[in-house]
Amino acid sequence: MSARKIDNSALLQPVSIQAQTTRLDLPAASVCIRKNGIEFRSENAIPVWTEMTVAMQTPTDSRKVNFTGVVVACSGNRHAGYAVSMLFTSLSKQAQARIHSMTVAP
Repeated sequence: MSARKIDNSALLQPVSIQAQTTRLDLPAASVCIRKNGIEFRSENAIPVWTEMTVAMQTPTDSRKVNFTGVVVACSGNRHAGYAVSMLFTSLSKQAQARIHSMTVAP
């Protein structure tokens, strides 16, 4: 994943993450958006290679943007929670531009 991360002031709306059988609604502060993916904490383990959809919304644009990705890492335990890394797949040029506008240099 890239070293760029989100400017938390640009994403104030909750982030929804949906797998086939699971839906997570995460506060913006608990999500770290990278140039090519997203990192977040989960109470439950999510198997590697699980395909998921992420819906994000910024305060400057009321439209939700959906991204599809695959879980590439999940580490942690049931007591402390799990750190999940997801890599975006098949980003359109518009989606890439939206992600780029939400990320800032470290």
